[in-house]
Amino acid sequence: MLIQKCRKKYITYPTDDKLYKKIIKKCWKIADAESVDLRQSYIKVVKQLGNLQRFKGTKYGAKAARKANKKIKVIAGRLVRELGRKLPLASLGKYLADLKIFQMVLSQKRGDSDKIYSLHEPDVKCYSKGKEHKKFEFCSKASFLVDQSTGIIMGAINFTQTLHDSKTIPEVLEQYERLNGKQPKEVFVDRGYKGIREYNGATIHVPKPDENITKEKRKKHSKRAAIEPVIGHLKQDYRLCRNFLKGILGNNMNVILAAAAMNFKRRINLWRTEERRRWLLVYNLFINAYWIFMTKIVKQTF
Repeated sequence: MLIQKCRKKYITYPTDDKLYKKIIKKCWKIADAESVDLRQSYIKVVKQLGNLQRFKGTKYGAKAARKANKKIKVIAGRLVRELGRKLPLASLGKYLADLKIFQMVLSQKRGDSDKIYSLHEPDVKCYSKGKEHKKFEFCSKASFLVDQSTGIIMGAINFTQTLHDSKTIPEVLEQYERLNGKQPKEVFVDRGYKGIREYNGATIHVPKPDENITKEKRKKHSKRAAIEPVIGHLKQDYRLCRNFLKGILGNNMNVILAAAAMNFKRRINLWRTEERRRWLLVYNLFINAYWIFMTKIVKQTF
């Protein structure tokens, strides 16, 4: 069984104005740390523009708020360019990555692809969720491969790109073969994986509403639904709901550790069940021996 899920990163809902203000504050911080004398800090101006932005949802304050948004972007660009000119060469390499991210945020437009939604997590991607209460999610995509017979998570992998579900199957199956030393024969997925039928000898089963399938195959498709509670437990019990670890490495660590923890917990529960069965067997043997012994005593007495 195979399924894709998005894992939210530890960021707020991104807006352009919020990112511009963060750029301004980071520029102030860099200038203080490196003792750079700015031509103008714009501290009071940014505070006044922030007050104007509060009324962007009103009838008489929307126009002033739009002008304030443009002015904040202009101020952020001025500070970034001034830091690029005045920073000493010894410190420029230290802040070069940050300044590059600032420039990308200031130059990106509404319809661009691979936009930056967070300054401290520039690798976050935007996914359309398709629900009315939450239309978008800012996260990374993770894939889990679960064995139908045992329910054990056999593969867990994180993706840094915005790929269609069917395009992730090769990498998932390669990880399964690398970890288990064998290639799966059948993989059951949902309709989001439409577009691929076979990969490296493994048959990809995608349910079709108009297809006449056998009873055995329908049963296996029904078993695929068992992966949904696995995702729910990973999110609620194993810290996969929101990722607090930084960067792409943190994304990979979060996915692998959550899957491993759930497998360990499953094994521990099985050990507890087996131990209870042993104690119950010993208890039953003891009770039976006790009643046999008491029955013999009663017969000898009477």
